[in-house]
Amino acid sequence: MGELGAALTLTYAWLKAGHVIFVIFWIAGLFMLPRFYVYHQEAAPGSDEEQKWIDRERKLRNIIITPAILLVWVFGLSLAWVTGAWSEGWFHAKFALVLALSGYHGWMVGYGRKLASGARPISGRTLRMMNEIPGIAVVLIVVLVIVRPF
Repeated sequence: MGELGAALTLTYAWLKAGHVIFVIFWIAGLFMLPRFYVYHQEAAPGSDEEQKWIDRERKLRNIIITPAILLVWVFGLSLAWVTGAWSEGWFHAKFALVLALSGYHGWMVGYGRKLASGARPISGRTLRMMNEIPGIAVVLIVVLVIVRPF
């Protein structure tokens, strides 16, 4: 293996490690956020407890989830470029799922803003069901990446 091959192998390993690390942070945050919203909705409007949930949600979004999604995309697109994954069917399906999950992330951030302003347009039951979306997406994405069924 030449110097270029060794450099690409090393680059690939670091990109993959970074991608996996920040996927874990992002998905963990996406598991937590809807649950936070459920508890927030159960707090009395205008209470100290509600204000604590608003602060927790903001910190989760700003300190963990938003930086993580940005780094997931940077590392993931870099990996796709280094490996030439753009031509693979499994990658197209994974990319579509990650786009959808990113849309879910954006929707959740927007919903948090609505909650912070006093609106509660969705039931706690619906939020509990929405809490399953990241888990389902992760199962599908992992199968696509590991099994590469097409």
